[in-house]
Amino acid sequence: MATNKILVIVTNAAEYEKVGYRTGLWLGEFTHFYDYAAEQGYDLTVASPTGGAVPLDPESLASNWLEDLGTGERYRDRAFMDLLKDTLPIAEVTADDYDAIYFTGGHGVMFDFRSPELGALTAAFYESGKIVAAVCHGPAGIIDVRLSTGEPMIRGKQVTGFSWPEEEAAQRADAVPFRLEDELIAQGASYSKAANLFEPYVVVDGSLITGQNPGSARPVAEAVITALRSGSVQDPA
Repeated sequence: MATNKILVIVTNAAEYEKVGYRTGLWLGEFTHFYDYAAEQGYDLTVASPTGGAVPLDPESLASNWLEDLGTGERYRDRAFMDLLKDTLPIAEVTADDYDAIYFTGGHGVMFDFRSPELGALTAAFYESGKIVAAVCHGPAGIIDVRLSTGEPMIRGKQVTGFSWPEEEAAQRADAVPFRLEDELIAQGASYSKAANLFEPYVVVDGSLITGQNPGSARPVAEAVITALRSGSVQDPA
C-alpha cells in the first residue's frame, strides 16, 4: 500500500580523512529533490547514518549554487534548515513506512554511506518493490547493498553517478576514498554518464533511479514521482 512518504538519506560526515577540506551534504541535492516531491504532495522524512545534525558541504553554499532553483531561499529559511538539525538515525526507520528511499550527495557520503545497516535498509526497499534513488555521490549508498540471495543489488543494472572526470574538475581526485564510477562497475553495474561534464543526466532501470551530478537532483525527483504515480516500477526479481 502506498504511503506517499519518501525517506531522504543525508550524511553525518563533516570532513575528508586524508585532507583538511570540510565536506558534508550538498545542499542543492537535498533542496531540489525535497521541493519538487513536496510540491507533488509527498511527505519527506530526513534520516542519516547516526542521526542528529547534518554538516553542509561549504562548496555547495557558494553564491552560484545558492542561486540555483531556490536553494538560497531554503538556506535562509530557519524552519526548513531545522530539518537538518536533528535527523533520524537509520536504525529507527523501516522500509514499510515509505514508498521510496533517496540518497543525497556531497562528498561526505563517501565516508558513511557504505555501511551494513544502510545496506540492509536499502535492500529491504528494493526487494519489496520500492524505489531506490540516488544522485551525484549518493550512489555510494548502493555499492555494497546485497540482496537476500547474496547478490549485489546493482549487478546487471544501468546506473550513473559522479564521474571521475568531474571529480578531477572539482579538484577532489586526491581526497576521495575511492572512485565512485569504478566501484559501481566493480559490483557488476553498467555505468554511463553524460557527454559533457556537469550536464544533468538520469538513468532509470526499473525501481533503481540514479543521477550523475548536482544538476541531476531535480530530474531525479521528477523521475521518482513519475514512477510512483505511474505504477511502472518493475518487480526487482
